[in-house]
Amino acid sequence: MVQVLTDLDLVISKSYISSDGGWFMDVFHVTDQLGNKITDESIILYIQQALCAKRGGTTKEARICLGKEVAPGVKDLALELTTKDRPGLMSEISAVLVELGCNITAAVTWTHNSRTASIFYVEDGVKGGPITDPIRLANVQEHLENVIEAHHEEGEKRSVRLTTPAVGRTHTERRLHQLMYEDEDYEMCRGCDGGGKGHKKCCDRIHVSIESCKEKGYWIVNVRCRDRPKLLFDTVCALTDLQYVVSHALVSSSGTMADQEYFVRHKDGYTLNAESERHKLGLCLVAAIERRTSQGLRLDLCAKNRMGLLSDITRVFRESGLSISRVEIGTYGERAVGSIYVTDASGHDVDPNTVELVRKEIGGSVVVVHKPQNWTAPGSSSGASQRVPYTIVEEARPRLSLGSLVWSQLERLSSNFGPIRL
Repeated sequence: MVQVLTDLDLVISKSYISSDGGWFMDVFHVTDQLGNKITDESIILYIQQALCAKRGGTTKEARICLGKEVAPGVKDLALELTTKDRPGLMSEISAVLVELGCNITAAVTWTHNSRTASIFYVEDGVKGGPITDPIRLANVQEHLENVIEAHHEEGEKRSVRLTTPAVGRTHTERRLHQLMYEDEDYEMCRGCDGGGKGHKKCCDRIHVSIESCKEKGYWIVNVRCRDRPKLLFDTVCALTDLQYVVSHALVSSSGTMADQEYFVRHKDGYTLNAESERHKLGLCLVAAIERRTSQGLRLDLCAKNRMGLLSDITRVFRESGLSISRVEIGTYGERAVGSIYVTDASGHDVDPNTVELVRKEIGGSVVVVHKPQNWTAPGSSSGASQRVPYTIVEEARPRLSLGSLVWSQLERLSSNFGPIRL
């Protein structure tokens, strides 16, 4: 359910999840990115059909929401890579794929703690469609491994995997979480413990606490951090991939902060008995939240799609001394649309003159989106004309409606399994 809402770019401002005794009840308060009520019938239809996929699947019309295909096909080959992050890496990878006759139809890259994970979806650059020749696939993998190996130090982790088209392929962003977890990027994570004389009362860093609820057999996981899109999706992915079952949860946001509380057990039925296991869960949750919080300047791209487009764009970045920290690019019809986050080679802010030169050389439609120093939530008069690069926060809006009455009843039910705090 969370994945369906996330794919539609909907904002979840409040959520209640409960599953006990063979029954479950999930409630989500959602709006669009501007805080408006969802009235588009195609979006509502997609949600209904996606949740009842076993009854016949979603129609083509329902999958086209918000100007894009929410549930893309599975015809393309997926290339998965994890390695040490370095400037120019994506330029080299995309150039090799072009040389091998592969057309990149979509690409997603995350960087975190000096590591990077990427998923490229490619098709045959000449004939179109999937690449199925095993000899050609082996050749592609060998060339990509050479690119990764060229700047790799002995003992460093790295991986290159090719996944052929298949029904039921793991969601792309969830797969990125899995790749970075396998790469153990969480080991260097440190959340805020709330201690120390210099700690602020309204600290906006990531806070994770894990307590035992012995009478119910749960572990209570509390997460407080800055609100942003897809936050719930990221934390749920971390819990699920670590084999924890969420029996109850309450999620809410107020201003710029979000609070999440989960009552979890391990899939096998046992709770977190070892301190090391609890410590690892805390680190993994911090990592899952940090991965999508990219540094740098965001460039939004919209250009006519062609083979080698991503290779040309990333080459310009590399030759201009820019480093890529995050990429999300896809093709919609004849257009390539997406966002690229860039810093200088040292990870610092990009010089405006350099950005302007890059824009002119790339061509097409490239919009520079600056991160404001003191940004405000959408809907406020001071922030109406600003575009926030990676954080859109919904202010709490009191509403008197049937939904609020249902919510009050759900909160009363929560007393059956322990305290839940808003």
